[in-house]
Amino acid sequence: MEDMALLFQTLEPNPNAALDDGQPHELDANPRYLVLRDFASRFLPDDRDIFVYLPEAYLTEPTRSFPVFYLHDGQNLFDTRTSYVPGRTWRAHTTADYLTERGLIEPIILVGIANTGVRRMAEYTPTRDPRRGGGEGEAYGKLLVEDLKPLIDFTFRTLPDASNTALGGSSLGGLITLILGLQYPQVFGKLAIMSPSVWWDNRSILHILGHSRQRPALRIWLDMGMSEGLRHLRDADLLHRRLTVRGWRDGKDLCYLRVPGGLHDEEAWANRFDETLRFLFPPQEHN
Repeated sequence: MEDMALLFQTLEPNPNAALDDGQPHELDANPRYLVLRDFASRFLPDDRDIFVYLPEAYLTEPTRSFPVFYLHDGQNLFDTRTSYVPGRTWRAHTTADYLTERGLIEPIILVGIANTGVRRMAEYTPTRDPRRGGGEGEAYGKLLVEDLKPLIDFTFRTLPDASNTALGGSSLGGLITLILGLQYPQVFGKLAIMSPSVWWDNRSILHILGHSRQRPALRIWLDMGMSEGLRHLRDADLLHRRLTVRGWRDGKDLCYLRVPGGLHDEEAWANRFDETLRFLFPPQEHN
């Protein structure tokens, strides 16, 4: 484990990777942005990069520990050079910094887990669809809970309990977030379910939610863009109703946002990531 901890590195300035205006990327040599290349798991065959962004307080308050927000599709969160659509990211780090500086959220550690391309669908789905395959979500959950989280907690000053640990993602990433929240409520106490793919495997998530034995103590953010398609909006509405039937309360431990004009892309998720953070990580008193 100690050897693994040393593998987190800052990005060194690369003159061959300058932006169009000739300037280096703002993340290069940023001491708060760290990358672990080719993270290997015991549970899935493909290695993946892990991206970590620390709050300013991590450097200025050396005895303080921090909540952690784990996010799927990590290459789309911070760096315009790695995002699926070049130049478009969630702007997760700048949004978190902005809100933290203004006291609107508590300082948090952001951890992005890169997807593995062609195997993304398999890893982000809880059941096997007869036509599309998939269904490796259980193994992906073990990667997060048994391999990655212990490494993050060992390497960084984290608050490791469930009430200070969030999980989030969009599309299929939103789907697997809810599944893993239900499966591991003792690990993840806060969920960001953005534009979830409720449709997967004949809406199997609704069956799973309806047959879970108890309502775990989860704080849940759920959203859907109103321009993502009527089917997906209706699915999100149905998921919201199922959550309230199970006992989650709007404005208390549940927030459902229907976004006028919202599309299914990184720009849309970036535009409401601030609201997501404010709901999941409201400012706390710190002594």
